[in-house]
Amino acid sequence: MASSFLAVPLKKSSEVDLVKPLEKFIKNTYSGPGGTQDDFVPQLKELDKLRDSATCKTLDRHDSSLELIQKYYDQLGAIEAKLPITENQEDEPPTPYQIRVNFTWYDAFDQGMLFLGKMKKTMSSGDYERMCVLFNIGALMSQIAAAQNLSMDDGLKNSAKYLQQAAGVFTHIKESMAGPFQQVVTPDLSLEMLSTLSVVMLAQAQEAILLKSIQDKMKEAIIAKLSMQASDLYSDAMKQAQNPHFGDLLPKEWIPTLAGKQAMYHAQAEYHMSLLAKKNKNIGEEIARLKHALELAKTGSSRAGSTMDMKDFIGKLQRAHDAADKDNNFIYHDRVPELSTLPAIGRAVVAKALPLSKPMNPKSTDLFEKLVPLAVHQALTGYETRKADVVNREVGRLREATQLMNSVLASFNLPAAIEDLSGDTVPQSILDKGAAIKERGGIEKINQLIQDLPELLQRNKEVLDEANRVLDEEEKTDSELRANFKERWTRTASAQLYSPLRAEGGKYQSILDNAIHADTIVREKYNKHAENITLLCKPEDLTGKIPSSSPAAALQNSKCVTDLRQLMEEVETIKAERDVIESEIKEAKTDISSKFLTALAQDGVVNEESLSVGELDRMFSPLQKQVTDSVSRQESLMGKIQTANTEFCQQKQASGSANQREEKLKDLAAAHDAFMELLGNLEEGTKFYNELLLLLVKFQTKCNDIVFARKTEKDEHLKDLQENIAKQPSQSAPAPPAYQASGPGGAAKAPPPRPPPPSVQPQQNQQQQQQPPAQQAPAGSQPPQLNMPQAGQPQYGYNNPQYYSPPPMPTSYNPYATMQYQPPPQQGATAPYGQQPGAPPYPQQQQAAPPYPQQQYAPQYPQPAYNPYAPPSQYNPYQQQQQH
Repeated sequence: MASSFLAVPLKKSSEVDLVKPLEKFIKNTYSGPGGTQDDFVPQLKELDKLRDSATCKTLDRHDSSLELIQKYYDQLGAIEAKLPITENQEDEPPTPYQIRVNFTWYDAFDQGMLFLGKMKKTMSSGDYERMCVLFNIGALMSQIAAAQNLSMDDGLKNSAKYLQQAAGVFTHIKESMAGPFQQVVTPDLSLEMLSTLSVVMLAQAQEAILLKSIQDKMKEAIIAKLSMQASDLYSDAMKQAQNPHFGDLLPKEWIPTLAGKQAMYHAQAEYHMSLLAKKNKNIGEEIARLKHALELAKTGSSRAGSTMDMKDFIGKLQRAHDAADKDNNFIYHDRVPELSTLPAIGRAVVAKALPLSKPMNPKSTDLFEKLVPLAVHQALTGYETRKADVVNREVGRLREATQLMNSVLASFNLPAAIEDLSGDTVPQSILDKGAAIKERGGIEKINQLIQDLPELLQRNKEVLDEANRVLDEEEKTDSELRANFKERWTRTASAQLYSPLRAEGGKYQSILDNAIHADTIVREKYNKHAENITLLCKPEDLTGKIPSSSPAAALQNSKCVTDLRQLMEEVETIKAERDVIESEIKEAKTDISSKFLTALAQDGVVNEESLSVGELDRMFSPLQKQVTDSVSRQESLMGKIQTANTEFCQQKQASGSANQREEKLKDLAAAHDAFMELLGNLEEGTKFYNELLLLLVKFQTKCNDIVFARKTEKDEHLKDLQENIAKQPSQSAPAPPAYQASGPGGAAKAPPPRPPPPSVQPQQNQQQQQQPPAQQAPAGSQPPQLNMPQAGQPQYGYNNPQYYSPPPMPTSYNPYATMQYQPPPQQGATAPYGQQPGAPPYPQQQQAAPPYPQQQYAPQYPQPAYNPYAPPSQYNPYQQQQQH
């Protein structure tokens, strides 16, 4: 009794382009804090090639094909959280931060066309793509199982494995994936169909295990229980396959096969129970079970028809029944019990739907391993923003305190005042300040940065203005169309749709306004200190520019001077410590992404605020404490410096020149501090404008993309509106007035009949006699005369709008019109001059009156009577002149 398995056909799909939409999403989404600079184009091309091979090419019934499609499914699962492909909401155009890829899949069982089925569904959903690919994995597993050699042990083992895996695949789709798509998917993905396929695969897996047990010659009771479980599963599968919603969708051999196998394996169970009864010498039970098995086998054969050959099995049962019945009649004489009194056959549930393994293909690798899930990326972006706020706040505290300290020392002319006790040389601190300025680029560096700043600002303003311009133009167009079409213009208003973009543009405009104000302050400071900065860059000119003085040399070793020098050393120590603290604050790092990934895996969501605040507190708390201690030490130190400097000024006897010298030294020290501050501000401003330009270009790209999408949507919507307007029926014409609609008797007037064509009548003799003899018509012919309609008859021509007869066209001059008619020449006669022998004679043409004065050689036909209804083109002004 050979057996075969039913295989599920594969779903077919159409080709799509995955490279462009995914590449665009990566550039727009992951090019920021915590993002990546890679474009992933090679990986995207490999993914696109993988999909084409797994879904659009013909797959063989082999493990290599199964590994290929499993690899694509694993890759879809790997990018699910990183590159989400989602369906847009209604009235929502695609934006640069959405991935729109339309996946088209055809029904697996509908083979209505030559190559592709009729029923299909197109959706822009990564979940829909994964579900269809997983369906094909289950279908291909069933095909590989059906292609195994069931006469071999390995073939039966592989069939049982693949069929149990296929049952698990269809069960997983039914329970975890297909629910949200039930209103829109093709019938092969309905919950009823998935349940049917799962039970069919499970029944066939039980059958494969049963066949293996028969080959292994296991105990009869075990085989009977396995057979009974297979029969129950096939019974369930047969009932579900007869669902009226399926119609003729399933292949025609499925239901006969399921019904036949249900009865056959029930008969198989009874047969093996009969063998057990025979072994136990229960001949009556043996005969009863063989009889029932024979009935079931015949029923299964009639159900299966040509799909299964059960003749050998029926013959085997018939021979066993006849032999047992013969032995009972001649030897045992055992009573044959009723079937209902026999003990029920147990069930051995062996085949089970296997759960999905992750990954399905152990050789699968994530092509986008460097990309984090989108939720983690968004959390990293929020974390970086919080971290930047903390860094800027603490660094700002340090710099503000240092600037305050420098300004106070500059007002005291320290440390230059305690270094310049001789009054003739340039203080060493001033020379060091000048060297530091030259080392940092000098005044030329400042000048270059100040010149570049307006250009950078202008570039940022142009990009932002252009982004706002395209939004304004599209919004204006949308408003005009909305005003024209009113309620028929149903798409979302641009003003409403662009509100997030407007808010983002307003934020950037505010940033630019603040930057312009800051640039003005920087330029004012530059103008104030530019002269002294230039002087510090030229140490050879300092001696001549600084006024000299003769202060008392006795102050060099005084206690106040010694105290001030110690205090200045403490000032330099604080500055050095702050440089270290600032560097540590800027370089502080932590592996926050691993914590976000762990939270996402455990909870399914990332609580960015809680995790970020806790991690930032742990990382920056020691540094924040150092900043606070440094500021407190500065306050105490500045109090001591002020006290010592007051005592120093009281002991110092300075003249007017000494005061001038001290003021100049203060200005030079302030110029050094201003240079350092300006250089830092300008470098940060340049970096700020360059980074802002990248954000603005990204914002402009976003605006251009959404405007392009809106224009495309507008064109399609406008086309639909125009087609709908054209299809609307026109309004009926107004009813005609009563005097036009009916005649005198109330009945509608029928149009007058068309008059007959004009007939030719002979003219009066008097008119014939007026023609010259040489110009009279040939004998036997009559000149034509138009018979004009009389009063009361229907008219035609210009005066009757129902019938229009154009005026006759003037004929050209015909020299043969006046020639006499010549009969055809007889045989042997000579043809007239100008005519070929045997040729027909020239026809005599009637010539209408020419519009110019008649000549003597023109034929004179009688003129028709004056017709007041004739069209104006027939009026001849020369006719009256001839009569006169």
